[in-house]
Amino acid sequence: MEKISVAVRFRPPKSSADADVDSSAFSGGGASGNREWRIDDTRISLLHRAVPVPGTSFAFDHAFDETATNGRIYGLLVRSLIRAAVDGFNGTAFAYGQTSSGKTFTMNGSRADPGIIPLAIRDIFDTAAEAADREFLIRVSYMEIYNEEINDLLTLGSEKLPIHESLERGVYVSGLREEIVNNAEQVLELLQHGEENRHFGETNMNVRSSRSHTIFRMVIESSAKDQVNSGDAIRVSILNLVDLAGSERIAKTGADGVRLKEGKHINKSLMILGNVINKLSENGKQRGHIPYRDSKLTRILQSALGGNAKTSIICTAAPEEIHIEETRGTLQFASRAKCVRNCAQVNEILTDAALLKRQKLEIEELRQKLQGSHSEILEQLILKQRNDMHKFELERDRLAMELEEERRLRETLENRLAEQQKMLENHDGIGLSAEQFTDSIKLDSLKTPDSKRTPDGFVASRSRYSNDVEFSPIPENLGAVADEDLWMQLNKGCITDLDMLEMTPGFKCPPSLPKDTTAVAPLKEPIDVRCKRLEKDCISDRQQLEDSKVSCAALEKERNQLIEESSSLRQELSRSKQDADHLVSEKEELLKELETERYKMEQLKQDIRIFSQSFSQRQGQLTSLYTKSKAIVENCKASQVALP
Repeated sequence: MEKISVAVRFRPPKSSADADVDSSAFSGGGASGNREWRIDDTRISLLHRAVPVPGTSFAFDHAFDETATNGRIYGLLVRSLIRAAVDGFNGTAFAYGQTSSGKTFTMNGSRADPGIIPLAIRDIFDTAAEAADREFLIRVSYMEIYNEEINDLLTLGSEKLPIHESLERGVYVSGLREEIVNNAEQVLELLQHGEENRHFGETNMNVRSSRSHTIFRMVIESSAKDQVNSGDAIRVSILNLVDLAGSERIAKTGADGVRLKEGKHINKSLMILGNVINKLSENGKQRGHIPYRDSKLTRILQSALGGNAKTSIICTAAPEEIHIEETRGTLQFASRAKCVRNCAQVNEILTDAALLKRQKLEIEELRQKLQGSHSEILEQLILKQRNDMHKFELERDRLAMELEEERRLRETLENRLAEQQKMLENHDGIGLSAEQFTDSIKLDSLKTPDSKRTPDGFVASRSRYSNDVEFSPIPENLGAVADEDLWMQLNKGCITDLDMLEMTPGFKCPPSLPKDTTAVAPLKEPIDVRCKRLEKDCISDRQQLEDSKVSCAALEKERNQLIEESSSLRQELSRSKQDADHLVSEKEELLKELETERYKMEQLKQDIRIFSQSFSQRQGQLTSLYTKSKAIVENCKASQVALP
C-alpha cells in the first residue's frame, strides 16, 4: 500500500494589463494585496496582511512556485512513475485545477518547455532501449470525454464509445483505436493529430479553454527476448496521462449556450471525482459506497483511484486574490487526495511455459526443503523428543515404584507405632503395682476381692458329659490338695476329665509382651528402663514417619512435574508429526500438480504436432495449387501469343 503522490503548482500571476483590478499578487511577484499565498518548502499558507489565516495551511509532497519548469516537475514527480510503468506497474498522472490555472500547459507544454506527456513519451522509449534483455510492444490511444460522451481523438467520426469491463482487460473503452508505435516521434505525431480534434473554446478567463477531459493511454507489453529458455512472464502495464478540464464559475467565465452546457458537464464530473477522493480518504470502517460509476471519468480511472496503480496528481492554482476561494478548494482536494492509498503490483500474463517453469521451481524448492537440512533437523528433533519422553516415562515409573515403597514403609511404621503405643499403655497399667511384685505380702491386693484365698493350685470343673446331680456332699475337712478320693466324693463317682480343667476366673495374669524382632530386651531389664527405651523408639519411628511423609510429598511433586513434562513432550511430538504429515501432503499435492502439468504439456505437444501436420498438408496443397495456377497462367500466355 502506498499513498498517491501529490504536488501543487502556482502559475505566474497575470500581467497588470490582463489582470482584474481587484486581483492581488502572489507572494514573490505582482501587485500587493491584502491576501496572498506563501510557499515554505512543501507547505502552502494563506496570509492576510502578512498574518497566517487559521485553517489555511496545507502540506504536500512537493510545492512549486511560478519559477518551476515542466522539466523540474516531471523529474521530481513523474519520472519514477514512468520507470515503474516500464517495469510492469500501472501508472496514472493527471492535472487538476480551476480553469486558466495552467493544467494543459503542465501536461502538454510548449516547444521551449515540453510538458509531462512529451517528456514521458521520450522517457518510455529511452528506458525501454536500456533494457537489453527484454523486447517491448507499445500501443497508444487518445480519447476525450466531452459532455459525458467518449470520443476517439485519433479517428474522426468515432464518437459515443461505450465502456465495458472484463476479467482479462478490466475497465476499457470499446471501439477505441490503438496504434502500435516504434519510436517517440511517431507517438508525438499521433498526439498532435489528436490535439487538433479536441474541443476547445473561448471564455472570459481563457482564450483557449479545454472543454473536455482528455486521456492519453499507453499500453506497454514486454517479454524476455529468450522467451523459450527463460520462461519469463509477459508484463502488461497501462499508463494514463490525463489533462482535466478546469472547474469554472459561470459568473467569471460568462459562459452561455453551448459553453454553459459544457461547463455544467465539466463541473459535474469534477464534483464526482471529488466525491470519490473524499470516500477513499475516509477510514476503511467508515467508508461507504464509492461512486465510480456516476461519471465516465472516474469509471475509466477507477484503477488509478485506490486500485492497482501508481498515481501522481499535479494540482494547479492561480495566485491572484480574486481566485482565492477556487485555489482553497483545489488545495483541499489535493490534501484529501494525499490520504488515498493504492495497492500497485506488477501485471504479468503467465504463458504455459512460464507457469510450468515457476511451478517446477516451487516444487524443487519444496523438495529441497523436504530432503534438505530442514527435514534432517526435524527428524532429529522428533527422535530427540521421543528419547526424552521415553526417559521421562522410565523415570516416572521408577519414582512411582519408590513412592509405592515409601507408602508401604509408612504403613509398616504406622502399624509398629500403634503396637508400641498399646504396649506403653499396658506397661503404664502394670507400672502402678510394679513395687507390689517385689513384696510377696502385697500380692493379695491383686486377687479377686469377693473370693476366698485359695492355695496355688487348680480346681477341676465338672465334666460336661456327666449327669447333673441335685447336690454334692460337702466334705468335713478340706485340705490344700484335692486327691482322687475327694474328687470321687464331690462328683459321686463321676470321672473327672482333666483336659477340661480351667484356671480360677477371679485372677487373670497380664498378657505377655509381644516379641520384638528388632531389639529384644533382657529378661531382667527393669520396667521403667524398658518404657523409656520404647518411648525413644517410638519418637524415632515418628521422626522416620515424618521424614517419609516429606520425602513422599517431594516424590509426589516430582512425579507430577514429570507427568506435565511428559504431556508437553507428547504435545510437541504430535505437533511435529502434524507438521511432517502436512509437508508430506503438500509434497504429494505438488507431485500431483506436476503430473497434471506434465500431462497438459504432453497434450500441448500433441496439439502442436497435429497442427504442424495439418500445416504441412496445407502448405503442400497450397504448393500444388500454386503450381497448377502457374501452369494455367503459362498456358494462357502461350495461347495469347499463338493467337496473332
